[in-house]
Amino acid sequence: MEFIDPRRFGGVHLFESPEDRDQRVLSRLGPEATLIDGKALGGRLKASERAIKAALLDQQVLAGIGNIYADESLFRSGIRPDRPACDLSDQDLARLARCIRTTLGRAIDAGGTTLRDHRLPDGSSGTFSDGHLAYGRSGQPCTRCRVPMVSSIVAGRTTTWCDSCQA
Repeated sequence: MEFIDPRRFGGVHLFESPEDRDQRVLSRLGPEATLIDGKALGGRLKASERAIKAALLDQQVLAGIGNIYADESLFRSGIRPDRPACDLSDQDLARLARCIRTTLGRAIDAGGTTLRDHRLPDGSSGTFSDGHLAYGRSGQPCTRCRVPMVSSIVAGRTTTWCDSCQA
């Protein structure tokens, strides 16, 4: 078996024990994104003045969300990616948490997103990109309102959203 990660997001780590692993790696991670609810998400974000997308990409805030799934979750929830995290209402946070769980669940079911090099263990491609609603769709019509999607850099990452549907 080989581990190939040309984008350098993954890694192989050796630990002396499960406790060693927990202390050295897992203790620095936020809660698992697939399990988050609005109240817990609010507890992680309410004091942050960073853009919500920047906060979502921070693995110490919430573990398991990358650029693609942040764009998709924010689109589904109707929240602009550059909006300050501390400005989100309890209702926004509940909706965002639900959309994060939905987005990640659908992505897992589809085997992830293959853009160039991601492959499943059997060598096949993930198909979640077939249904992207926001990520990589700059200039294309919004799937909801047909207004062209826009993009900019947020938290050092290309970010795509709908100026009409996301507030």
